[in-house]
Amino acid sequence: MYGTIFNLKVKPGHEAALIKVFNEEQGNPAGAVALFVMQPDANGPWIGVAVFESKETYVANAESPEQHTNFLKMMEHLESEPEWTDGTYVIGETL
Repeated sequence: MYGTIFNLKVKPGHEAALIKVFNEEQGNPAGAVALFVMQPDANGPWIGVAVFESKETYVANAESPEQHTNFLKMMEHLESEPEWTDGTYVIGETL
């Protein structure tokens, strides 16, 4: 499995709108396995985890016109571009 862990600096008052973008606009990209977004108790940047079947499906999604459109909608609610950490998941299981 492959994917990214990302940080989102949400504009104050834009939390509900950003959740709506994720819920209504993101859909289920080909090869996507899971998406989690956490709002930390410590009020820092939101933390997201996206998991894909493979690096190829991840890259195909990242380079798709649909994802670019979704990214632009997401950016309307962020103070800055997300910080991304891409890589291969070496341990992953459903408990």
